[in-house]
Amino acid sequence: MTVILHRAGRNRLSEEFRFLKTWIAHPRATGAIAPSGTAMARRMAAAIDPSSGLPVLELGPGTGAMTRAIVERGLPQAQLWSLEYEASFLAHLKRAFPQVNFIQGDAFDLANSLPADAPQAFDCVISSLPLLNFPVARRTVLICDLLSRLPRGRPVLQFSYGPTSPVPPSPGLAIIRLCRVWRNLPPAIVWSYTRV
Repeated sequence: MTVILHRAGRNRLSEEFRFLKTWIAHPRATGAIAPSGTAMARRMAAAIDPSSGLPVLELGPGTGAMTRAIVERGLPQAQLWSLEYEASFLAHLKRAFPQVNFIQGDAFDLANSLPADAPQAFDCVISSLPLLNFPVARRTVLICDLLSRLPRGRPVLQFSYGPTSPVPPSPGLAIIRLCRVWRNLPPAIVWSYTRV
């Protein structure tokens, strides 16, 4: 048991170093100084309905903390489509989760980033994108695009380090502040977006 805990701690440290190195090289694209914590990843993954039969779309998996929580939630790896902008994270992700559909691409250009064989509909979206690094108009267009790929009532989950929703209220959009996760570096707020 001690060996397993030691290995898990070493893996977490390795992920944090990889994440910090990428943040130093590309702070705007990475958006945080450390990978998502386990508590926040599990809170966001709890929104997934594994019995829906629909795949899940993950945006910005980074070093895989959120990916791990999604798989632990009970979603088969092959049912997860995960879009990562930073090429430096992809090799690690593919080794750690060999059956996940990892794609290098731009979440703000899903029409061109998702391959032709990607699903047309998803159960929900779990996003770790640094939305506050982008103009409000781009954030709003992105959330609307994502919601158009989900059944009505299913959420786009997004975390943010800011005190207010990264996307402002607009007609047809329900915004819920799910929780603040203190056990994260830095503490973050989880937001849910759905079509009404």
